[in-house]
Amino acid sequence: MSKGKGLLVVALGGNAITRQHDTGAIPEQFINTRESLAPIADEIVSGRRVVITHGNGPQVGNYLIRVERAQSEVPYLPLPIIVADLQGGMGYMISQVMQRLLQERDSLHAVTTVLTQVLIDTDDPSLTDPTKYVGPFYDEAEARQLAEERGWSVKADSNRGWRRVVSSPRPIEIIEAGIIRQLIDNGTVVVAAGGGGIPVRRTGGGFLEGVDGVIDKDRASAVLGLDVEAAELLILTSVPYVSLDFGTPEQRDLEHLTLAEARAYMDEGHFPPGNMGPKIESAIQFLEGGGERVYVGAVDQVGDILAGRSGTVITQT
Repeated sequence: MSKGKGLLVVALGGNAITRQHDTGAIPEQFINTRESLAPIADEIVSGRRVVITHGNGPQVGNYLIRVERAQSEVPYLPLPIIVADLQGGMGYMISQVMQRLLQERDSLHAVTTVLTQVLIDTDDPSLTDPTKYVGPFYDEAEARQLAEERGWSVKADSNRGWRRVVSSPRPIEIIEAGIIRQLIDNGTVVVAAGGGGIPVRRTGGGFLEGVDGVIDKDRASAVLGLDVEAAELLILTSVPYVSLDFGTPEQRDLEHLTLAEARAYMDEGHFPPGNMGPKIESAIQFLEGGGERVYVGAVDQVGDILAGRSGTVITQT
C-alpha cells in the first residue's frame, strides 16, 4: 500500500478533554472535546483523511483515585481494565462529538472508535521506574503526603506542580492495526489507541494478557501512524511550541526542526521525560520510519499549525 495522500494522525492530549483547572465533570469534558475537535472536522471536510488518538493522563489518575477509595466496598480494577474503560468512554465522547460536527458541515463521513490493544515488552525498564504523569496537580508537600499515605510514586511535572506517576512501557505493535487500516480505506474517521492503548503482552502460548501501565499516547500514535502509512503526525499539547530551556528566562521557541536537530537537542537533554521528551522521541521514530512531517503545537491552534502560522514542524531535512 502506498502512503495515503492527506492521511494525518492527530494525537490529542488528555488536557484537550480535561484541562488543568477543570473539575473533570462530563458536561465540561463534552464542551472541551467539541472545542478541540472543531478545527479537525474542518480538515476532514477539506479532504484530509484523519485518524484520532487521545491521551488519558488526567482521566486515568482520577479513575485510579475512585478505584482506590472504593476498594473496601467493590473489587479493585487493574490498570489495563481502567485504560480499556476510558478508551470506551472517551472514544464514545470523541466519536459522538465528531459525528455532530461533521453533520453540521453536511459531511457524510462515518466515525467509529476501535478498542485498541498495544503490545509491549515485559522487560521494559519503565515497568519498574514510573514516568507517566496521571491525575491532578498538587503542591510538593501535598504530593509527598499522598505518596506516603497511599503508596503513590510522585514527581515534579516541569514547573506546573507535582503529580502521580505510573509505569509507561514503550509500544511495539498495534494489535488492531489491520482493522484500523480497513476502516480508513473505507473513508471512516477512526478514533484509536485511546490513552496510548491497552498495554498487553504475549504469554508463552501466544495469547494476549493485560499489563499494568499507561502507554504514552504520542509514542503509540507514532507506531500507529507508521502501521497505517500516514504521511503526517500532529501532536497537540498545552504549549504552542517545542522550546529549548522551557520555563526559564532563556526559553527559546522553535518553529522548525530537522530530524538531525531533534536528535541532537534530545541527546543534549532539552526535553524531559514525561513531558516534551516522549513527543520528540515519537516524532523522531515517525520520521525515521518513513513519515514525512510532524507538527507539535497547542490544542486550540490546529488550523494555524497545519497552515504554518503556529507550532513547531519537524521534517526529514
